[in-house]
Amino acid sequence: MLAEPAVQQTLLTLADLDSEVARVQHAARNLPHHKAIASLMEARKGVTDELIASNIEVDDLGVAVRKAEGDLVPVKARLERDQKRVEDGSISDPKTLRSLNDEVAHLTRRISELEDAQLEVMGRLEEATAHRDKIAGQKAEVETRLRDEVAARDAAVEKLRQESADLVATRGPIAAKIPADLMGVYEKLRATSGLGAAALRAGRCGGCQLQLTIADLDSYKRAPANQVLRCTECDRILVRTPESGL
Repeated sequence: MLAEPAVQQTLLTLADLDSEVARVQHAARNLPHHKAIASLMEARKGVTDELIASNIEVDDLGVAVRKAEGDLVPVKARLERDQKRVEDGSISDPKTLRSLNDEVAHLTRRISELEDAQLEVMGRLEEATAHRDKIAGQKAEVETRLRDEVAARDAAVEKLRQESADLVATRGPIAAKIPADLMGVYEKLRATSGLGAAALRAGRCGGCQLQLTIADLDSYKRAPANQVLRCTECDRILVRTPESGL
């Protein structure tokens, strides 16, 4: 394949631009924000699951507290009725009175047991509520950090996207100067190796960075200036420069 030396030099300018585009795109894909966002999303899932479990526990304990309160109502009402009967003197039969006093004592003990149970479940509810509120605070904090990280990521991506767009805009007129057949070879090589053309400097390929053999260099030296050279190691287009060492 033949191409004027100036056109071949244009390939190096194009390769530099394409390398910059690739660098910017790689930077956008590998922003530290991506990893931080993934970590925060995992943390949010964890605290969300824990908050759901905490809410269920608080609800269950709330039901238990209301049940404990409800259990006390009829027992206290019965104790009040029995005490009133004992105190108003309406019971004259000693056996009946003794039985009623025994029931009052039993109800008093039962109320004490129910109140202890009520206090215990109320204490558990208080602890569960405090834990739920703590987890809710942690979730809010994680979500705030996540929003900030996403905003920072989006700003960084937009900046790199604009940089890439500017490079692509610059690339267009340069690529238009290169003949279609040569451009086709360049693009095919760029698609497979990431770099379609490289400079030959000091007897070394700027693409694969390998030192070329004396025989290869002698062959390149004898080639016409308009002949498009290819690296014998990586097959990239080799562009001669004043520092080629030929």
